[in-house]
Amino acid sequence: MKVLNENTFDEEINKDKLVIVDFWAEWCMPCRMLTPILEKLEKEFTDVEFAKLNTDENPNVAFKYGIFSIPTVLMFYKGEVVNSFVGAMPESVVRREIEKAIEKIKA
Repeated sequence: MKVLNENTFDEEINKDKLVIVDFWAEWCMPCRMLTPILEKLEKEFTDVEFAKLNTDENPNVAFKYGIFSIPTVLMFYKGEVVNSFVGAMPESVVRREIEKAIEKIKA
């Protein structure tokens, strides 16, 4: 997963493909539970870009997108949020949310 910061965020989310961004923090136990799931799905969804942004180190981006609970996952296509979820979800739910985002951008 690509590590984003305030300098790289806007460029990365404005791609012509689905970009999944995990908003997380080092101290967050649910974040630590979600990371291996996203890393596994990154291998499955090879046409999707997976990235993470530490909210403690990049508070301006977190504030801009109204991130108050972590983990929060936002899915971007050409800079627009096309899907999202909050909290550590089971792999099946995360996969389904990614598939919904893919269907939305294909429509």
